[in-house]
Amino acid sequence: MGPQGGGQPTTVIPGRRPVAEALRAGRRLREVVVTDADAMPDLLASARDARVAVRTASRQDLDELAAGVRHQGVVAVAPAFPYVALHEVGEPDLVVVLDGITDPQNLGAIARSAEAAGAGALVLPRRRAAHVTPAAEKAAAGAFSWLRVALVPNVVRALTDLAGKGYWSVGLDGDAPERLWDSTLLDGRVVLVVGGEGSGLSRLVAERVDARLAIPLGGHVASLNASAAAAVALFEVRRRRA
Repeated sequence: MGPQGGGQPTTVIPGRRPVAEALRAGRRLREVVVTDADAMPDLLASARDARVAVRTASRQDLDELAAGVRHQGVVAVAPAFPYVALHEVGEPDLVVVLDGITDPQNLGAIARSAEAAGAGALVLPRRRAAHVTPAAEKAAAGAFSWLRVALVPNVVRALTDLAGKGYWSVGLDGDAPERLWDSTLLDGRVVLVVGGEGSGLSRLVAERVDARLAIPLGGHVASLNASAAAAVALFEVRRRRA
């Protein structure tokens, strides 16, 4: 839970790009707080156009609001992040499911790649996983203002529900025998499942996906981190869509 405003929980969006995207997306904001109003006239003009209050505060105040996340002299205070239920994400061609990502920076980086690649939704487990925090908002560079994010109690059940809507599911697994480039499942409506840092896909999720796919590597490093692997897979899907 973030700062309180009017008795209701709030969250903080730190950084110029995340705040600018929040305004551009029409996200509900309570106020924009800056250290120097003259340093970012375009952003403050957007806030005024959106009828969002702007106030000036000290850098120390912004440091506290942003919970130590680098804020570049601006934060937006917003209502608690608007998660949705799985049935509310609609039926976009590409959905990303995270199976145990615990680092907010990785969550934000994956969200940024997902939104840039045209994914329509991000699905996160309710427990033992990173959720949308100021650190994740900053790493996402505004992506959370455009992506629908669903919280689900069980990833395996979510994959089953999505399969009922006509989705194939593929999980990234460096030890899988099938290469990402060779899978025909990426040509249709697909759910891309990314496992946790270090641990990869959980056993039940690995058994539930329709295919496990490996990204072929040509160097000496044994693997990619979760956010880099997700980006490669997302833009392979994007390449096929194009």
